[in-house]
Amino acid sequence: MKLAEALILRADCQKRIAQLKSRLLVNAKVQEGDAPAETPQELIAELDRVSTELLNLIKRINRTNSATAFAGRGTISDALAERDVLALQRTAYTELAQTAAIMHGRFTRSEVKYISTINVAETQKRADALAKNYRDLDARIQELNWQTELVE
Repeated sequence: MKLAEALILRADCQKRIAQLKSRLLVNAKVQEGDAPAETPQELIAELDRVSTELLNLIKRINRTNSATAFAGRGTISDALAERDVLALQRTAYTELAQTAAIMHGRFTRSEVKYISTINVAETQKRADALAKNYRDLDARIQELNWQTELVE
């Protein structure tokens, strides 16, 4: 199985667990004399099975990411950490540029006037560059994911 396929299965397991949790909560109690729409014990058994499957996938994905070289960046794990930081930086710069660009009109002389304390254009350029770096790195990670066999 390729790493990318395992990542898809991991996402499916996570969605399935969320659905099972929701169904369990709905069926956790009923009015006296009524029966639940689904048997909680069966849902719990399914939750345990899917949780075990998810745990095994996560372990294998982590081992694969830590063992697979990523050109110029160490391992896939290292590249993922870099991608996560790029995403955080991009969000920070984008929000900073948006906040600084907002101008509040004054209707009277007594109202407070706001001015930007940063260069909005430069900040937006930095956000755009970070977004491009993120997309480029993400594309390279995805490409490698489809070429890499999942470790046992």
